[in-house]
This record gives sequence, structure tokens and C-alpha cells, in this order.
Amino acid sequence: MRTFKAAMLGTCAATLFAGAASAETLTIGTRNETTSIDPHFYNTSSNHQINAHTFQYLIEKDERQQLKPALAVSWKPVDDKVWEIKLRKGVKWTDGSPFTADDVMANVERALSGIVKTTSPSYRFMLGIDHKKIDDYTIHTTTGTVYPLMPAYLSVAPLISRKFAKATTADYNAGKAAMGTGPYKFVEWIKGDRVVLERNPDYWGDKPAWDKIVYKVIKSDPSRLAAVLNGDVDLIDYVPTTDYQSVKNNPKLAISQVASNRVIYLVLDQKGAKTPFAKTNDGKEMPNPMLNRKIRKAISLAINRKAIVDRVMEGAGFPAGQFPVKGMFGYNTDVKPDPFDPEQAKKLLAEAGYPNGFQLTVHGPNDRYVNDGKITEVIGQMLTKVGIKTQVHTEPKATFFKNAWGYSLVLLGFGSDTGEASSAFTALLHTQIKEKNLGRVNRTGYADPTFDKYVDDALMTLDDKKREQLLQAAGKYAADDVAFVPTHYQVNVWAHRPDLSYVARTDERTYGMYVTKK
Repeated sequence: MRTFKAAMLGTCAATLFAGAASAETLTIGTRNETTSIDPHFYNTSSNHQINAHTFQYLIEKDERQQLKPALAVSWKPVDDKVWEIKLRKGVKWTDGSPFTADDVMANVERALSGIVKTTSPSYRFMLGIDHKKIDDYTIHTTTGTVYPLMPAYLSVAPLISRKFAKATTADYNAGKAAMGTGPYKFVEWIKGDRVVLERNPDYWGDKPAWDKIVYKVIKSDPSRLAAVLNGDVDLIDYVPTTDYQSVKNNPKLAISQVASNRVIYLVLDQKGAKTPFAKTNDGKEMPNPMLNRKIRKAISLAINRKAIVDRVMEGAGFPAGQFPVKGMFGYNTDVKPDPFDPEQAKKLLAEAGYPNGFQLTVHGPNDRYVNDGKITEVIGQMLTKVGIKTQVHTEPKATFFKNAWGYSLVLLGFGSDTGEASSAFTALLHTQIKEKNLGRVNRTGYADPTFDKYVDDALMTLDDKKREQLLQAAGKYAADDVAFVPTHYQVNVWAHRPDLSYVARTDERTYGMYVTKK
């Protein structure tokens, strides 16, 4: 065991591991802390990046979110409603018991049992699918309808051992039930401080480079950067955009970067005839302006996306005009970001009956996305310049996401779990149908039968080419209708020792098991 001592970095009084990690130990400074070691607790990137070292998936995604075998070696539809999944043989849990189809069935039972009180609805949906054991290494998954996204969804839900299917979240957090099949074993989680993992000697796959991985929570951007510069950690995530160029040019560091699949966008409330944070210039109630396409378009044209990327993001971003990023399944090359055209925005406002504009409040988080508070402020200024007199309200994510359903204009971000366009379309823009897990986070209230049909047809099409064409059509329809207003894609940037390599991931996750020595 290494010994640790306290250190002060910058203005942050965080306790950090002293000294650079040894050749066998990788120490990572991470901005976002996991919320649980229970892999079914909540579906967030910060949880996945820790738990995926220990708990594996039937199907995994590579750094560009393309599917690859994991605990399943193959998957194929045997008819329109049934998928056959062949499981990997010779895999053991860290307690020595074999991985079989019985483990998969136990995950289904746990997802539906309610034993995990805060299980994400997406996990209940993904894990609670109708699986049937054919033999110890074959599962038939029945969807009830044509469902081409089955493999993608199986890549999102981690699996636990059947021996611990009735264990509580507290048991996992304490390590009592944290038995996995992955390259690392869970050692400890000290909330607010660190997670420690050590190599699993019985792992079925390639031997990872590190004997031990330590994730150190350093929420402060300056402190996290200071830690890697001082050698207190070996790699950090979320390099601050203000330091992007200096880090890039620093010979003591190397960077890994890639365009993120996370798009930052504006939600325009279209749920009803009135919206709470839009008022006339004299402060009176008014009809919901977001229901008018001309006003939605004016808002989009008022935003200078290039200025946001160049000035606020310090170049670490790309203007966005749709949800999927270039290269992702469903990306439409014909859909471009709206140009910055304030004069046309003013003209559209006048045509919509508001030549002198109106009052509006834009809400956003100030600690969730890169520079989110600053971006919200800048968007408020841009809207004010075209006549929409905008107030700005930002708040910590702990309260923001609870309140965001009730706001009129909201800054949000979305990254695709499945690595293709339907993830965003079904969650954010499809008419809400709870029993089908559609529109589950549709804060806009957008409900358009033409858009829905494109998406519904795509979800019923097994032919990849035809399905992509339908998703591209859905994306163009939503863009033309200004169902939402995308602003930019983030760039994911890691900084690390020059003698290390990390293949940057579109899903923002920092996986220590994929950090290698040059």
C-alpha cells in the first residue's frame, strides 16, 4: 500500500496524494465525483467511469461509441422481435464464481424489484427487458416489437453477480457486494475524496497497465490543473478552457482531445398557452412566445455561436446545429448551425407581433457544463440586443435540475448514451409516452406527429441504412421547426504526463484502464 499525506493546492484546501504516482499506480484528478458504487444506482458518466472498471456490460462502446463485444461475444436478431445473445465463456466474478446466463437474469429481477430506491428509469427500462435463458451461455431477448437499438441499450447497463442481486446500495458502497468481472477490483470509496481500485488478477481480458488506480476528486479547475503540473496526479479531465492554449503549449504536459458527443442547447418551453418567465415590456402576462416558430427562429438567429466558441470556450468547441455530432449515426450533413443574423431576428420578432420585443428570463446551471454560467450570461446579452430584454438566472446543478421543468428558456446539455441520434430524439423531443420510455426528459413539451413518426419508424427499422435516413429526416424536421436551439459541442480535453497516452473519448469518460505508458 502506498502512504499518503495532505497537501494544499492553490486556494483549495483539498487533501491530495503527495508525490507523483509510481510506475504501478495511476492517480487521476477528476472533476465529477461518483454518486455510488452500486452500478444500478444512477445512469451518469461520473458513475460509469468508476464502475466500469469493476462491473462490465454485455456490450461495450469504444472511444467513439461504436459497439464491441464484452460479456456478450455476439448478438443478432433471430426474428423481428427476438435477439439472440451469446455470452462469453470462462469469465469469473472476483469471488471466483462463473459468469453465466443466471447472472443476467438476476440483473433483470433486481432492476424490477425496487431494491435500489433511486435506480434511473433508463436502467429499469434497459435491464428490465424480457430475457429468457436458453442455456448457460445463451439468452433470448424479446422486445415485443421490432427494436434495432437493443444492442445499444445493452451497452449502457452494467451487470452485477446473481449472488448480490438482493444487496442494497449501502452494501455496494461499503464494498461488501462490489464483486465484478472487470479488470479492476473495488477497494474503497471515501466520499468527497477518492476511489481506489486494484488490478483483478483473474480478469479474462488483456492485462491492464496499472496495479492500482486512484481517482482523486478535485472539483476546483485551478487546483486540478495545479495537481497535474506539480506531479501530484498523473492525468486530469476537464482541462479549463481558460488554460487550454497554455496547457497545449506546455512541454511538461501532453493533451488528449476529441469533439464531445455532448451538445449544449436551449430548451424553449412549448408546454402551454402561457409560460412563467415571459412578460410584456410593462411586466404583464402574455401568450407563450415560444409557441411561435418565428420567435423561436429569432432566438436562434440572435445567438453568435462562433463568439461563444472563440471567446467563452477559448476555442475548445464547435458551433452546433443539431443533436448528433459529425460522425455519429444519424448526423445530417444538410443541417447547418443557424448564422448570427441579429437584423433578421429583429424582423422576425416584428412579424410575430413584437416589434419592441418582450421580457424573458433565461435559466442555466453554473457548475454542470463547461463554462455554463458564462454562456448563459452571454446568451442573455445577445437576446437583449435584438429586443428580447433578458434576465439571467443561474444556480448550482443540485437545485437547477429539480426546477428546470418549470422554466421558459433553459440552457442544458445532452450526451448520447447509445452513440446515435435516436437517444436524443426519443428522450428530449418525442411526445411523452411514459409506458414506452419516450419523451422522458422532454422539457420543451414539444409534440409533433410528423417528427414522432420519423422517430417511431426508425425505431422499427432493422436495416441500418434506412434507419439512419429516417433519423436524418427527423433531425432536419426538428431543426427546420426550431424545436430546440443548439449552440455548440464541447471539446473533451485531458492533460497528462508526456509519457502517458489516453485515447480521448466522445462520451467524456475518464477510464484509467485505458491509460497506457508510451
